Amino acid sequence: MSMRCTVLGAGSWGTALAIHLVRRGHEVVIWDRNPERCVHIDEQRRNPRYLRDVPLPAGLRAEPDLNKAAYRAELLVPVVPSHALRDVMDPIASTLQPGASVCCATKGIEEGTGATMPEVLKDLLSPEHASTVSLLYGPSFAAELALGLPTAIVCAGPPHAARPATEAFHGDNLRVYSSDDLVGVAIGGSLKNVMAIACGVSDGAGLGANARAALITRGLAEITRLAVALGANPLTMAGLAGMGDLVLTCTGSLSRNRRVGLALGEGRSLDDILGELGEVAEGVVTARSARALGRKVGIEMPITEQVYAMLYEGRPAARALTELMGRDRKEELQGLQ
Repeated sequence: MSMRCTVLGAGSWGTALAIHLVRRGHEVVIWDRNPERCVHIDEQRRNPRYLRDVPLPAGLRAEPDLNKAAYRAELLVPVVPSHALRDVMDPIASTLQPGASVCCATKGIEEGTGATMPEVLKDLLSPEHASTVSLLYGPSFAAELALGLPTAIVCAGPPHAARPATEAFHGDNLRVYSSDDLVGVAIGGSLKNVMAIACGVSDGAGLGANARAALITRGLAEITRLAVALGANPLTMAGLAGMGDLVLTCTGSLSRNRRVGLALGEGRSLDDILGELGEVAEGVVTARSARALGRKVGIEMPITEQVYAMLYEGRPAARALTELMGRDRKEELQGLQ
């Protein structure tokens, strides 16, 4: 059944999701705060900044007015950076249509509050709309989805909340699984970006495949410790938003967070790296907010601590990696049972 869908954010992932929703036969509006970009999208059928080589389907319309874009939505899909989610959603939270659902594709942990993205949304929305919140996370590069390549992701939330989004997105080479573990999916899909920076640092420093495998595996253990402490099902970490997203982001050449780590491992400064990247690498912000959250709940997060130190304290990559290798030995499953 066709739905009126609004995607908030015309970055790479927002653009890819909007393209896919049009392919699925939905009426789709994509919001971008820049009016000139909206005109370019509508007239040239290209996003002038992201996925520039991918033609946009005729059924996709751009809208610079946030209230107009959100008011008409039956399915609202926020895909803005995590640090902007509250500011974008706050002015429209009370204007959503009755019966509208909210499916969040923004990944991250809010600085200051330690809130996951669904927690931010539920803090802003009315009780009716807060009950509809779901998450769309999992191993997915925007460029590949936009080109129609096979992808599998997970939509998390209570069954009544996840069903509209699952039905809207599932199909045309996108397989959408369901999960009722909002916490586990939120934490797994957010912290994998921090681990991708760590793996990039290791690769950039030329430490080899063994080191990368160790970081992925111990990174998964670290994510699981935090997720379980917050009430998640540990089995979620074996799924698409856990191991799936972690492996893709830590090893794929299209991963922005891995690219940040590669450059750090080569000795470049963070300012230069982010200036050249030209896109948001969520792991840079999440390293800071996840570190604070881990300390708040008393969870040991050594990889996150070292990534934070490299990003914000200028710790050299060689020292950070040496400190990780020099930690006291433990039982492998300690803290996970």
